[in-house]
Amino acid sequence: MTTESRPLILVVATGMRHYREYLLRSIATEYRIHLLVTAEPGWEQEYVTGWTVVADTTDGPAMAAVALELAAREPVHGVLCWDEARILAASYVSEALGLPGGDPEMVRRCRDKHRTRVALDALGVPQPRSLAVATLEEALRAGEEVGYPAILKPRGLGGSLGVIRVEDPSELAERFAFVRELTVPDGATYEIPVLVEEFADGPEVSVDAVVQGGVVTPLFLGRKVLGYEPYCEEVGHFVDAQDALLQDAEFCRVLQDTHTALGFTDGFTHTEIKLSSRGLRVIEVNARLGGDMIPYLGLLTTGINPGLAAAAVACGRTPALAPERKLVGGVRFFYVAEDDTVIESIEFDEAGLPPEIDRAVVVVAPGATVSPPPKGTLWGRIAYATALSETVEECRAALDAAEAGLKVRATA
Repeated sequence: MTTESRPLILVVATGMRHYREYLLRSIATEYRIHLLVTAEPGWEQEYVTGWTVVADTTDGPAMAAVALELAAREPVHGVLCWDEARILAASYVSEALGLPGGDPEMVRRCRDKHRTRVALDALGVPQPRSLAVATLEEALRAGEEVGYPAILKPRGLGGSLGVIRVEDPSELAERFAFVRELTVPDGATYEIPVLVEEFADGPEVSVDAVVQGGVVTPLFLGRKVLGYEPYCEEVGHFVDAQDALLQDAEFCRVLQDTHTALGFTDGFTHTEIKLSSRGLRVIEVNARLGGDMIPYLGLLTTGINPGLAAAAVACGRTPALAPERKLVGGVRFFYVAEDDTVIESIEFDEAGLPPEIDRAVVVVAPGATVSPPPKGTLWGRIAYATALSETVEECRAALDAAEAGLKVRATA
């Protein structure tokens, strides 16, 4: 396929290179990429054919006007975004161009966790009971209604940021301000900002899927590893290409019903579900590719390319979804032990890494000040490693070795 014949796709922002470069690299093999960004791109230039600098990539209508000007010069075939804070804005661009995913209300029902709950409830999709609250007094009343232990979570954030388990009213009162006041750059804010939810026990999984014409096709299933209790920090994931849940009729039915309830018709989604003792419980749906390198693990373990699949759906094309292999992959994120730690030096002992380690990546530079959760959240991560093998146990052992081989000199 020549450069000129490749479809043109707009990508809104790119995210951090350490976590998202693999997507841009993949898409560039079959598409011409034009970025909408707030500053001239750096590392991205290797993969793109053009870019437009805009004032604000969270301003959907303004970006839509820019996109229409671009489309007047040559056809735009799709719009893609995997940044949680910008997926709603990107849907305005798709809408203006008449492309798949161009339904801001569809995306808003995923972006706003309270709207998600309301939509799922209307169709009877199994989920924890949830009440939106603005004040501590309302939260305490909600806690009595849903029972303890309960979950506090921000209404508009992702990546388990600010999600806390509380055991009783006193813990709720102690933790409420943290959840209510937690913000991230360009994060959504609401007058009623906190959800108090029924606690669902059991492990949590995530499913990355493509959706076309309302039909959901699950691709990769990640099993979460959580840490830093009572905060629900995602410290790792395992993806097994042969995970039985991908073929489980009830699981797939709930996944489909979830998207039907949300009116989600076209795009790539990342759905989180608890495997509770009382049955499946849908936790949330993100209208984008998953983070935390989960789609990357899906690529390693199955051969299905998530970047190309998402691009195809965004352009209304049929994605290539036939698996080429059946392996197991894992990722683990590393943190410092104490708040406000200053990194002096950091590196992996490359010679000591086992062959199952696929990547060992440092994500902070000397001089950085970092903290573990809850202060650090996912921005407190200092490095990560991915592993690929035949079993979860082999991946876990390789990640243990990578953790042992991470050498950090720091002062707290």
